Amino acid sequence: MSTRSKARKAALDLLYEGDIRNRSAVDLLNTRKNELEFLIREYTEFLVSGIVAKRDRLDEIILMRAKDWDLDRMPVVDRNILRLGTFELLWGEDLPEGVAIAEAVELAKTLSTDDSAAYINGVLAAISEIKSSLSL
Repeated sequence: MSTRSKARKAALDLLYEGDIRNRSAVDLLNTRKNELEFLIREYTEFLVSGIVAKRDRLDEIILMRAKDWDLDRMPVVDRNILRLGTFELLWGEDLPEGVAIAEAVELAKTLSTDDSAAYINGVLAAISEIKSSLSL
């Protein structure tokens, strides 16, 4: 697993925990980094802080392409994988779109279901198609 893949997984863990505990993922990240002295990769910090800061816009964009699904009805892990993948698609640092989608799909295959992986692939591909028309 590459360093960026590990950073994505760590970011997803924090986003997931924040979602189920109704806490800020940034606060959780800072707690781990400062109090528990966890190794937090720079890319994990970039992802978590960016996703938390842009969460409302990310959710709006996801809902544009998440056919017949409300974010509250999605499994928590899938919702956060979509946020992560969408953030990387739209604000990723020199990251090819195909890599952002593939990494999100791989997280879904590992942590969710095959159906989730296919769904996440479809939603992210649809977001990628409208990327140039979005106001960020």
